Amino acid sequence: MKKIVVIVICLLAVTNLLSQSLTISDDGRFIENQEGKPFLWIGDTAWELFHKLDREEAIDYLTIRAKQGFTLIQAVVLAENDGLKIPNSYGEIPLIDLDPEKPNENYFKHVDFIVDKANDLGLVVGLLPTWGDKVFSLHPGAGPVVFNAKNAKTYGEYLGNRYKDKSIVWILGGDRDIANSEVLEVWRAMAKGLHKGDKGSHLITYHPRGGSSSSNFIHNESWLDFNMYQSGHGDKFNKVYQWAETDYLKDPKKPFVDGEPAYEGISVKFWEFCDFKTPKKVPEKVLDDNGIIKDASYFQKGFFTDYDIRVHAYWDFLSGACGYTYGNNAVWQMFKKGGAISIPCIADWYTSLTHDGASQLIHLKKIFEVYSISKLQPDQSIIYGINPHNEEHIRAAKSSEGKWVLIYLSKGQKVKVVMHKVLDKTVIANWYNPKDGTMTAIGEFSNREILEFSPPSSGIGNDWLLILEGKNL
Repeated sequence: MKKIVVIVICLLAVTNLLSQSLTISDDGRFIENQEGKPFLWIGDTAWELFHKLDREEAIDYLTIRAKQGFTLIQAVVLAENDGLKIPNSYGEIPLIDLDPEKPNENYFKHVDFIVDKANDLGLVVGLLPTWGDKVFSLHPGAGPVVFNAKNAKTYGEYLGNRYKDKSIVWILGGDRDIANSEVLEVWRAMAKGLHKGDKGSHLITYHPRGGSSSSNFIHNESWLDFNMYQSGHGDKFNKVYQWAETDYLKDPKKPFVDGEPAYEGISVKFWEFCDFKTPKKVPEKVLDDNGIIKDASYFQKGFFTDYDIRVHAYWDFLSGACGYTYGNNAVWQMFKKGGAISIPCIADWYTSLTHDGASQLIHLKKIFEVYSISKLQPDQSIIYGINPHNEEHIRAAKSSEGKWVLIYLSKGQKVKVVMHKVLDKTVIANWYNPKDGTMTAIGEFSNREILEFSPPSSGIGNDWLLILEGKNL
C-alpha cells in the first residue's frame, strides 16, 4: 500500500524542480537530470509560441501548462507559418535579409524572455532552431529555403552560445525527413554549431515527418542523443507502440519520445478535408464569423479527444518511451479568433489550454513519477492469450526489480495476467483511473498461475490501468 500513499502525496504537492542540463542515462533508456534522477518528458506542442504570442500571453500559456504538470515545451525559433517574413507580436522578424548569419537581436530578446519564463516555472524548452521548410525537403512549405551547411553551422553556434546556460533540449528537423546527403550535411553542420556554441551542454534530437522516426535515417549519427518519432494524426487507436518497439530494439540503445502524436481537437486525417491553397482551408459554411468550426460534421472521420490522448500516451510509455508530447490543434498554431488558420479549430488557443486531454496528463505524470520510467521494462508476456492489434490492444510493463506490474486496458476489457512477474508471494491489486487519478482497491492475491481481472467499467472511453505490486516489497 505504500505506493498508493506516495501517489496521494504527489497529487497534493506537485514539484517541478529541474537541473540546468539533461543527460542520457547509463543504460541508454531514459533522460536524467544532473542529480541522476529520471526526467519525465511530458511535453506540449507550441510550435508558434515565439511567433504568435506577446509576452503577457506567453506568461499565461506557460503558467497554465506548468500547473497542469507539463515538464517541457516544444517551440520553434524560425516558425512554420511564414515565420521568416511575418513578424512577431512586436513587429520583429528573426533574420535580417533572410540571412541565418544575421539574426535580429530584437526578435531574439522576445525568445529569451519566453525561454527564461519557462525555466523560471520549472519547464524545459524543446527548442527547434528552425522549422524544416527552411531547409530543402521533398515536402516544401512556406519557407523560403535559407540554409546551407555553412550558414547552418554559424546559426547553430549563435543559438548554442546564446542559450548555453538555459534549460533546453535542441530539436532539429521540424516535420521533415532528410531528403538526401546534402540535406544531411546541413543538419550535421547545425548540430556541430550548436555543440560548439553551448560546449555540448544540451541534448539534441530530430523531429521527423509524420509516420516516421529519426531512427529510420540518422540513428547512428554521433550528435543524435535520443530518437523522436511522429506517430501522427491519421488514426484513432494508432499503433504508437510499434514505433516504440522498433526504437527499443535499436543498437546502440538510445532513449526515444513520441514527439508528435495525434493532437486533441484536430480532425482525423484532416488533410483529406482541407484545401491548403485557400486561407480558411474549408468551405465558408463550415466556420463561424470568428473562423471557428461550427459544422463539425464536415470532418467525416471525427476529431481526436482526451480519450485518444490517454490511449496513445499510455501505449507509448508502457512500450518503453521516456516521453510523450501532447498537442492541441489550436494551441500549436496559437489560433486567435478571426486570425489566420493553419488547420481549422474547434476553439481558440486560450480556450483550448484547458481541454480535458491536457488537464488529465497530471494523472499520467503522477503514475510515472511513482512507477518510474527508469525501472520500467516493457513485457507483453505478462498478458495471457490473444492480444489483438486494434482498439482492444493491451500494453504491459514490469519493474526491473520485480516490484510491480502495470497493465493498460484501453476499453476496460477483461485481462488474464501471468502472475509470477512480481517477486513476492502476495500481490496487491488496484485499479487506477487515468481520467481523474482515483485509485480503487481490488484486493490481495496469491502470486501464482494466471488470474483474470475485470475493470469497473468497459467500452469506448473507459480505459483503466491495472497496478499489481508485491505486498512485502
